Amino acid sequence: MAGAAWHPGKGQQRAMKNLVILNEPAYGNERSYNGLRLALSLAKAEGQELRVFLMGDSVTCARINQKTPDGYYNLERMLKGLEPKGVLVGCCGTCLDARGMTEDPLAAPARRSTLAELTEWTIWSDKVITF
Repeated sequence: MAGAAWHPGKGQQRAMKNLVILNEPAYGNERSYNGLRLALSLAKAEGQELRVFLMGDSVTCARINQKTPDGYYNLERMLKGLEPKGVLVGCCGTCLDARGMTEDPLAAPARRSTLAELTEWTIWSDKVITF
């Protein structure tokens, strides 16, 4: 299985644990879009576990009711595509507050999170990928 980490001593492979961290705004450049494209692909890949954390302006990716032109990508829909795969998506609470998103509902599976949780996820992960 390509990409899976070897579990020492047992002769078995275990899932590769990936953490994708987004920092850029939802729209205006394509970094968050490309990060979510990779996250969706990883979520479908065999032998991969995934968590996604939104920081800085990327918390705007989790806004609900995004209206985008026909044929244009929609990051809310992309985030929702992670939900059936059981992917955890955290949004930095401080970053939400700084953008006035304190009471706004977030697009599932995104939820308010903390730097402490990001720290735990970073320790959990085999790979950290940032956009």
